[in-house]
Amino acid sequence: SNVRLAGLEYVLHFTALNGKIYFRSYKLLLKKSGCRTPRIELEEMGPSLDLVLRRTHLASDDLYKLSMKMPKALKPKKKRNVSHDTFGTTYGRIHMQKQDLSRLQTRKMKGLKKRPAERKAEDQEKKSKRIKKD
Repeated sequence: SNVRLAGLEYVLHFTALNGKIYFRSYKLLLKKSGCRTPRIELEEMGPSLDLVLRRTHLASDDLYKLSMKMPKALKPKKKRNVSHDTFGTTYGRIHMQKQDLSRLQTRKMKGLKKRPAERKAEDQEKKSKRIKKD
């Protein structure tokens, strides 16, 4: 019926004659003509194949049945700990062990760095505490 010629670029042509299948591919060329619709020319391109039918018998019933077997549809896994609100936002609950925040590495600033004199005093305090414990 109606075909938009500007949308056509390529044509794949299959023909079956005398036990052979001919496959041809063409590029559509739109040429100017005297009337409103353009003149169409086909330029052969790409692969051209001549296929021959050789094997025409089916496999045994068991093998045929096995090859036609379709897998059962997989059941979707139940999504646990997931909920949605009225706006479609997804919320999920995750389970983690409690974290020790005192061991968390924070950004070190030079202003908070201890001076060598303060470090020596702190080391001496630690040594004196160890001696008292012993």
